[in-house]
Amino acid sequence: MTPYILVLYYSRYGSTLEMAKQIARGVEHVSGIEARLRTVPAVSPVNEATEPAIPDSGAIYCTEDDLKNCAGLILGSPTRFGNMAAPMKYFLDGTSGVWMNGNLINKPAAVFTSTSTLHGGQESTLLSMMIPLLHHGMVITGIPYSEPGLSNTRTGGTPYGASHVASGDTPSKLDNDEIALCQALGKRVATLALQLHFALQLQP
Repeated sequence: MTPYILVLYYSRYGSTLEMAKQIARGVEHVSGIEARLRTVPAVSPVNEATEPAIPDSGAIYCTEDDLKNCAGLILGSPTRFGNMAAPMKYFLDGTSGVWMNGNLINKPAAVFTSTSTLHGGQESTLLSMMIPLLHHGMVITGIPYSEPGLSNTRTGGTPYGASHVASGDTPSKLDNDEIALCQALGKRVATLALQLHFALQLQP
């Protein structure tokens, strides 16, 4: 089976989904690995998953097999008061089986987010998403400053991961720097995943 990078996201109004698509394109720029887009269901006010088993549109919901068999993980969520959205946290809280089996240890991971304002908590949200990935033993990667978009951007983009500044309740178009940084993040995680995969195979 061809190794894949799991691009796992939650999107309320569509901006985080658009980022996920660009990140997947970056993954697909690397030969020998593919992107797998998956999402998570919304939760109700009583913190229970209430969505149908198959969403009406967009990517299908992530399964435990999607997660444990990935070669790398790129996690995305809009910001909620400087933190990841509840549906993504709810999903991650249910991954103890994957954690106990060590399925994600030594696999590369990265994060991305979207906010409605320029200083809406992008970096704190990215950092909050890294914490459970560290508990899973993953190798966290960001975006290096060799990517010119990090210095040029006037909207989203951080060394902690890709980001986007949306506007209100309608998805705004990603600008060129945001697109370039999303694709760079996908390409970097895919490249590292292949390198780590082959390095582990060579171990005695």
